[in-house]
Amino acid sequence: MSDALMSTYAPLPVSFSRGEGAWLWDTDGKQYLDALAGIAVCGLGHAHPGVSRAICEQSSQLLHTSNLYGIEKQELLAERLAAISGMDRVFFANSGAEANEAAIKLARLHGHGLEIDTPAIIVANGSFHGRTLATLSATGNRKVHAGFEPLVKGFVRVPYDDLEAIARVAECRSDVAAVLLEPVQGEGGVVIPDAAYLEGVRALCDKHGWLMMLDEVQTGSGRTGRWFAWQHTTAQPDVMTLAKGLGNGVPIGACLARGVAAELFHPGNHGSTFGGNPLCASAALAVLDAIEAEDLVARAGILGARLLAELQAGLDGVAGVREIRGFGLMLGIELDRPCGELVAKALEAGLLINVTAGRVVRLLPPLILSDDEAHQVAEGVSRLIQDFLSSPQPAS
Repeated sequence: MSDALMSTYAPLPVSFSRGEGAWLWDTDGKQYLDALAGIAVCGLGHAHPGVSRAICEQSSQLLHTSNLYGIEKQELLAERLAAISGMDRVFFANSGAEANEAAIKLARLHGHGLEIDTPAIIVANGSFHGRTLATLSATGNRKVHAGFEPLVKGFVRVPYDDLEAIARVAECRSDVAAVLLEPVQGEGGVVIPDAAYLEGVRALCDKHGWLMMLDEVQTGSGRTGRWFAWQHTTAQPDVMTLAKGLGNGVPIGACLARGVAAELFHPGNHGSTFGGNPLCASAALAVLDAIEAEDLVARAGILGARLLAELQAGLDGVAGVREIRGFGLMLGIELDRPCGELVAKALEAGLLINVTAGRVVRLLPPLILSDDEAHQVAEGVSRLIQDFLSSPQPAS
């Protein structure tokens, strides 16, 4: 790692020079099967021809003008997203953290509209919403907070997947304006709530006049077998945030709102220099086109079920495997011990995976994965975990 870079990362000893589909090649020519997709970003894999073509064509015409002027591609993208989500309006940013910042500001405006002096937002333990000061304060992970105190005030923490905890907050506090949750906690370990959880949250928000805000930065853009994870339920949010898979690697975030939430921002309330510029909007439009043309939303659901079944079969009865969870192409294998070393072992074996929450092997493969590639992922991960769990463990 270059000394010219700030030490914000501890990268693995590899650099990639090119990619195609679900595969990457490093600078030495070694080939890797990518079961992480840039942390749920490259849903269409690498070097997707439609996205590459859109980027090349737009870059030769116009990259940026700023939001001082109308941007045709941005307007087309907003209309497409509104149509597939049932939301009313969209604000474009550059990342998931920025999209969540916009959502937090909407909640504050909503609270002030309710004559709450210091509006609060209910958030969940184990969540991850970003690393800006507001979004890390919303995040339910002490490691993300450490060193950045004082945190931004106005967040009330409750256990995830616990409706009663939210109801208890409503009973004792009158300053709540919104609830901000992930439909599936990705960084928290691929934690999938009870099927009725989101609908229960929706009912509580309706009862108390709160905004229901869902962070779909990781779950959105088709990854769970629906365009958005909430669409597995009837619990349509008032505010929804997107990023990651929306641009397939081109930085873009979006905050979508409907109803009263869609009317809260006015000129001067919020903005972004780069958000929704012609280049990123063109890339995102190409991503939506490809997902629709290749029927990848349905494919994610089918492929995710197949991967889950193969992992369950490959790890059946293996001591040390606590649980195997899956929701479309978000899969987590929870072990009974820390397993961070598996990332490097997988790299050696030509497979890209991730470990989150210390003990959960996380898989976020691209939506374009073939059946054979999915089998290779399941077989490779099962073998790595079996070998790891059967190896002598160092004395604690």
